Amino acid sequence: MPKLLVAAVNGSPNQDGNTSFLLQQAMQECAGRGADTEFIFCREVLKDQKNPFCMDCSSPCSGKCYKDKELTKAYDLIGRADALILGSPVYFGTVSAQLKAFFDKSRALRSEKKLLNVVGGAITSGASRFGGQETTIRAMQDMMLVHGMIIVGDGYGEDDCGHLGVAAQKPSREDQNAVQRSRILGKRIYEVAQATSKLRKR
Repeated sequence: MPKLLVAAVNGSPNQDGNTSFLLQQAMQECAGRGADTEFIFCREVLKDQKNPFCMDCSSPCSGKCYKDKELTKAYDLIGRADALILGSPVYFGTVSAQLKAFFDKSRALRSEKKLLNVVGGAITSGASRFGGQETTIRAMQDMMLVHGMIIVGDGYGEDDCGHLGVAAQKPSREDQNAVQRSRILGKRIYEVAQATSKLRKR
């Protein structure tokens, strides 16, 4: 079987913050099991867009706004991935503008079924323990479901089955429950991606 490709999509405006730290924990678990891993930083791949937000300029989407730009490379990468792990801080009870823009502009990928049966999981970090983490996770899961992805929580057979995904309180390095959950999510992502590999058209 070819090596699995797992991509982390970091929606935080801070490349080395709480979200990034937790994504790295999950990705290390995937890499340790043999997956190739890649990171996408939404803020960077949106930088060369004339308008970072989808303007619904064509229907169906032609992708002309990001042709030959950084988003083209990012979308090509996730279109080849077996699994995605999305990460976002909590902003007003939901995902960051950067992550939302990244997915709003991905309409052409949806038309082409590029993410169909790709495995997905979600990680978030908020300022307080009950600071909108679950609604943020659900927003990420909704975006993945629209693409026809296979969503997993942070459960794993040999660990506590967990809930929706990883919900951290910053600073995430000090949230040992979230660190553990991120690693469990990484194991689950790899396991399900391996088991469903034949469902993805590559």
